[in-house]
Amino acid sequence: MTNETVTIYSGGLKGAEETFGECAQKFGINEINFSFEGHKPSRDKNITLLSDEELKKGNISMEIVSARMGRRYAKVDKIRKIFQIIFHMVNKGYQVFAIGWIQSDKTVKGGTGWGVELAKFFNRPISVFDQDKNMWFTWKENEWKEDEPVISHKTFCGTGTRNLSDEGKKAIENLFNRSFAS
Repeated sequence: MTNETVTIYSGGLKGAEETFGECAQKFGINEINFSFEGHKPSRDKNITLLSDEELKKGNISMEIVSARMGRRYAKVDKIRKIFQIIFHMVNKGYQVFAIGWIQSDKTVKGGTGWGVELAKFFNRPISVFDQDKNMWFTWKENEWKEDEPVISHKTFCGTGTRNLSDEGKKAIENLFNRSFAS
């Protein structure tokens, strides 16, 4: 696997996704950022604007999302489109990396958590950098287990919080160094 044969799928938003994109660019990794009309990502490299029809492919009942995540969401119309983008990111990127906070119920906080739940549902390799513990965890045998993951598939998804800590940024940089530095 050479760097130029690898593709990251993301949303290009401020914070974790922006840092994933910057690292991908540094290492010559192909980058695709999903968005929709009227949505403004921080990173404007290789934007794929999803049509309403394409967005609908990732549509899911907000009741199902709320039940799976154990919480309710305000601004349902806006968050629904974000969840639809997340579906495309996880659907295209086989391996999933997220930056956020693992909660006591084993979900991940915020919209990032929906990407993690989709990865679990699709039985994808998923690793989360927990910004409270400042450690990577990989989902194995229905548990979060401490790990030092590497990007080992030709397609992967990079997502996470807009509130990226210095440690979270360093975790992304180290992930790319472990995976792609010669």
